[in-house]
Amino acid sequence: MALSLSTLASGAEFIISMLPASQDVLDAYDGSDGILKHAKPGVIVIDSSTVDPQVPQTLSNLAREKQITFLDAPVSGGTKAAQEATLTFMVGGDKSSLEKAKPILKCMGRNIVHCGDSGNGQVAKLCNNMLLGVTMMGVAEAMNLGVKLGMNAKLLSDVINTSSGRCWSSEVYNPVPGVLSNVPASNNYNGGFKISLLAKDMKLAEDLANRCTAQTDLSKLATSIYKRLMDKGCQDKDFSYIYEFLKNKT
Repeated sequence: MALSLSTLASGAEFIISMLPASQDVLDAYDGSDGILKHAKPGVIVIDSSTVDPQVPQTLSNLAREKQITFLDAPVSGGTKAAQEATLTFMVGGDKSSLEKAKPILKCMGRNIVHCGDSGNGQVAKLCNNMLLGVTMMGVAEAMNLGVKLGMNAKLLSDVINTSSGRCWSSEVYNPVPGVLSNVPASNNYNGGFKISLLAKDMKLAEDLANRCTAQTDLSKLATSIYKRLMDKGCQDKDFSYIYEFLKNKT
């Protein structure tokens, strides 16, 4: 284990990072003792944080000046996919460098997708998480309605998952406790993907939409509701906790 960023960077051929927010990534790579100040020419940097696309674009330009390659490679699939090494990597940056990095990424992921230029990995991830936040809310609303009207939750889930409403949030990550055994909903909504992190990603997506004047009304509404959950002190719960919020809302 490296005791400092300088020690880590000076002896590495590949560097992989995953940090919570944009400023954390900027500090780690371009701070006073950042990785780019110590990494040797030829190093391939792979950052799997979920951040504003402008961050990897900026760092890629700085890295190029030092003959270092910076790839943005956020992931999707959740904690289960991470444990099973079946993550999806969405990669922006130099394609030939990605080919060199693939053997390492394949130790952690099943799907490795080149999304285009630097920053496009982040664009893909933020669009995905924007959709995830909206679909989870839709599944939670539908399940809550059905249960309140007397449907068995497991039966309703089975119907949805063999019908046109089927999606990842209903089939793989159902928000109702007891429907699936290996998801946060059946563990008091602990573990998984924190509401605070989803809200951060959805806010980033909203910022991107504002920059390019894309209409994202559903996403904005969903983001505001997740923020209400955070205001209630639920920021560390898995985002599927939205079901409990809706169930108990009067």
